[in-house]
Amino acid sequence: MKVLAFINQKGGVGKTTVCVNLARALTLEGFKVLVIDFDPQANASSGLGVRVKKQQSIYQAIIEEKVEPFIKQPFSGLYLLPSSIDLVGLEIELVDYPQREYVLRNLIEKGTYLQQPIKEFFDFIFIDSPPSLGLITVNILTASQGVVIPLQCEYYALEGLSLLVRTIKGIKKSLNPELMLFGLVLTMYDGRNRLSHEVAEEAEKHFKWIIFKTRIPRSVKVSEAQSFGKPVIDYDRQNRVSLAFKELSLEFLDRIRERQTLG
Repeated sequence: MKVLAFINQKGGVGKTTVCVNLARALTLEGFKVLVIDFDPQANASSGLGVRVKKQQSIYQAIIEEKVEPFIKQPFSGLYLLPSSIDLVGLEIELVDYPQREYVLRNLIEKGTYLQQPIKEFFDFIFIDSPPSLGLITVNILTASQGVVIPLQCEYYALEGLSLLVRTIKGIKKSLNPELMLFGLVLTMYDGRNRLSHEVAEEAEKHFKWIIFKTRIPRSVKVSEAQSFGKPVIDYDRQNRVSLAFKELSLEFLDRIRERQTLG
């Protein structure tokens, strides 16, 4: 379990925040993590302090079918294949691609970094997705082994979850047999809010088998960190959100080891 997609078709649920900060927390445990920003909004890139043009982004990596010239290293152990706004037209361009659902998968399979296959150089590859279920997201699901779903603690966030799960199961059946639901992370949790408790209980009732125990609390520090182009862990290491991501990273690693033990 090395390539994981962070997906939710609803925007504003903390998807990019979880992807970037979990990746950063894992680097503090000694792992090398590559974040692939496959969202035209490029929030993962800007959240790591990286802004690039089309010629330096994953868009160009797909055109040239190589990744090494485009990988950045914004933090120790944390690498980024950045996105740009030009990615917005990729879905239209992919229509004429042979095996258009496998473009990202082929890029990851063939990609090298420092003369090593990227799947060997990096311990984990995290893919940040757009808030939609179009051809870009199909590519992400086809390229991934596991899916992590960040879920905001609000009722509207629950409504589209069943559709997303059906989509994942459909991709598993038709395009990627090894794809699995790896985890669900509750985000923007407020322990003082009754609604947060109710949404958490509902999610645990239906997704007990994949939900992470660690809940990511709501905090203005997350937005502040993003405006400085930093993970919240680097912006304020002792903040409760930073501590939650550290705890989540340990729970994540435990689940990885459990999967490996089960084969």
